[in-house]
Amino acid sequence: MTTADSSTETASPPRAAPVRAGERIAALDVLRGFAVLGILAMNVQSYSMIEAAYLNPAANDWIDGAGYWAWLVAHVFFDMKFISIFSALFGAGMALMAERAAARGASATGVHYRRQFWLLLIGLAHAHLIWYGDILVPYALCGFLLYSLRNLSPTKLLIGGFAMTAVPAVFFLLTGLSIPFIPAEDQAQLAGDWAPAAAAIEAEIATYRGSWLTQLPHRSATALGAETFVFLVLFFWRSGGLMLVGMGLYKLGVFSARRSPAFYRRLLAVSFGAGLPIVILGVVFNTRHGFAFEHSMFQGMVFNLVGATIVFLGYVALVMLAVLHGWLPGLQRRLQAAGRMALSNYISQSVICTLIFYGHGLGQFEQVSRLGQFGIVIAIWAAQLAWSPWWLARFRFGPLEWLWRSLTYMKFQPMAVRSPA
Repeated sequence: MTTADSSTETASPPRAAPVRAGERIAALDVLRGFAVLGILAMNVQSYSMIEAAYLNPAANDWIDGAGYWAWLVAHVFFDMKFISIFSALFGAGMALMAERAAARGASATGVHYRRQFWLLLIGLAHAHLIWYGDILVPYALCGFLLYSLRNLSPTKLLIGGFAMTAVPAVFFLLTGLSIPFIPAEDQAQLAGDWAPAAAAIEAEIATYRGSWLTQLPHRSATALGAETFVFLVLFFWRSGGLMLVGMGLYKLGVFSARRSPAFYRRLLAVSFGAGLPIVILGVVFNTRHGFAFEHSMFQGMVFNLVGATIVFLGYVALVMLAVLHGWLPGLQRRLQAAGRMALSNYISQSVICTLIFYGHGLGQFEQVSRLGQFGIVIAIWAAQLAWSPWWLARFRFGPLEWLWRSLTYMKFQPMAVRSPA
């Protein structure tokens, strides 16, 4: 055996490695920061109010006056739109990691599945110990199930992804149309879930104004429902479909500001022009029917399910235009930092808000109006836009990003930023 043969046989194959700072795509990070801040405008409703009030603004009698207008702004401009961006970016991240590993002659498959495993555990801890509205568990499950589709063409990814997002809309529409034909006792159960009786509302308020241990059974039961039934009928199809869309958009250069300004202007006009009227039509439909469960619990949801899937592309276009034209550079730098530590910011939003609203903190559950919730959101936005660049000036990763990477690569990642020599 020659020396050359020996070196060939014993050489280690290339392995996937963590993304270095110089390899990051600034536009992706800006968009991710924009998304992680935007989802708080909806999540705050779940932190601060009874579970039913998130979908049914009439459930806790705060639908008059300023409360209605605060709900309207959140619903039209935030509900499902920013989480759609977040989901699509998760898919883009899968495609990006696979692409970069392939460029090194390596495979990202092992790293990917380890990432999803640890994300699943982080999500389970978040959902059952902090807040039941977690999205990380569905993301990890979708990441396990959909990764094998990453090499499809952009066209196939977009068609397949948008087709998947249509499944929940069809399901909700057909379910809503079937309500008159289901037994009366089942209708009563649905009505009670949509608009709980006073006793049920009082019990939930007492639970979340109580101790952490008092909250645990309700939080875990609700989280388990989201991780099983809701995942099967909604999250897999919608979040998973948007991940495929994100893979396709990344491959087309849409998320990295590589398309022309004219392309993004057209995308902005078409997305907002087509999507917002559908969302607003849903507002009119639900308001006219008084948010009654027969009309709003299923059929009334379809408008936003469809409209948000279109509108989120307009937000993507808006952010890409800002990147291309250099609008608000100071804000962009802060959003970029927030996006680089999106996991830490997402979890910290839950920690901060549960400490504000739950009984183991300030106990303000069902004490803050929908309008007041926006004030809390703006304060948290300001804090995260301040601390994210401060942190990253000193450390390479956000604290949870560092933990996730270290677990994924099975060794501690360097944390401190090197000082210039």
